[in-house]
Amino acid sequence: MATLLLVIIYVAFISLGLPDALLGAGWPAMRLSLGVPVGYAGILQMITSAGTILSSINSGRILAKYGTGRVTAVSVAMTAAALFGFACIPSFWWLILAAIPLGLGAGSVDSGLNAFVAEHYESRHMSWLHSFWGIGALSGPLVLSFFLARGASWRSGYLSIAIFQCVLVAVLFIALPLWAKVHARTYGDEGAPAVVHPGLPEILKIRGVKFAVVTFLFYCGIEASTGLWSGSYLVQIKGLEPSAAARWVSAFYASITAGRILTGFVTFKIRNADLIRWGAVLILAGVGLMLIPAPFAVTVAGIILTGLGCAPIFPCMLHETPVRFGSKYAKSIMGVQMAFAYIGTTLLPPLFGMVSSFTTLALLPLFLLLNILILLTASERLRPVRAAL
Repeated sequence: MATLLLVIIYVAFISLGLPDALLGAGWPAMRLSLGVPVGYAGILQMITSAGTILSSINSGRILAKYGTGRVTAVSVAMTAAALFGFACIPSFWWLILAAIPLGLGAGSVDSGLNAFVAEHYESRHMSWLHSFWGIGALSGPLVLSFFLARGASWRSGYLSIAIFQCVLVAVLFIALPLWAKVHARTYGDEGAPAVVHPGLPEILKIRGVKFAVVTFLFYCGIEASTGLWSGSYLVQIKGLEPSAAARWVSAFYASITAGRILTGFVTFKIRNADLIRWGAVLILAGVGLMLIPAPFAVTVAGIILTGLGCAPIFPCMLHETPVRFGSKYAKSIMGVQMAFAYIGTTLLPPLFGMVSSFTTLALLPLFLLLNILILLTASERLRPVRAAL
């Protein structure tokens, strides 16, 4: 029962990752067929991110009212509807409408599944769960390229992924009784502890929450900025061909996914808090290699080491949420953490892009260094925080 539900959650996380890289991979073809400038992709990204942040912040109350199972099923249904919209729209302005449910659905399901796994399953499953998100994020562009390479429209790629999401929606509705059974298995006859859902100002007053959200914000800034700008850095500063630089960016994401699979096994021996610390140290070492004026191989090694360092931080931080703040506040705090994570992903990479347009891309390692130093400081201040028993 618990294992079957866990398998469904893993598949749900693949589905969560599938749309995330579609826009970037498909936009060169999409913008030509829609007749819009390159920069319009930023409008869609901002609308999707705004919806995700909004639903993440409010996810605690939504999950408490409707339950994780129902929220997950409805959220995936919203994502499926949005992807069908992307596949069928006649003009760019309809894409804007489709981006709204895409963002709203992603925030609630992300927060809900993370909170449920943190509460009911071992730490290793959180790491493996996020490696399955990576599989989805890597698979989305591959599905799209499969259709484009055969002369089909980008719409066919969106449509195929929308159909996959619809199948998952059906499975999620059939599996609704499993969520309550797993919840009962965790708490038995005593029942779950009382849950409260304070507003954002009250959440930020809870001891340690400010350090947690800062850690999430700058972690996602590091991951997203490295993923977005390291390719351009390798081309413009290190002199690589664009195709070679793209392969090394893929290697960065592959190192995160592989690292999370490995982290799942390591959690048997090492505590989450220590994995977070060592992940930050690995990122610091990777950025240090990028700072060295050396051949591109050293820089690439630094990028891959940064990816390996990123691997444990996000899932281990999530799994520590009930431990640090208690089950009473966990769902609400989880939503706020996810919101700040999306804020980091949305704001910090464009911030560096703006800075580099006035200066040089050579500042990327220094920008990442500043981010990791703030992250390391905040995560170390968070280490002593534990929920009162």
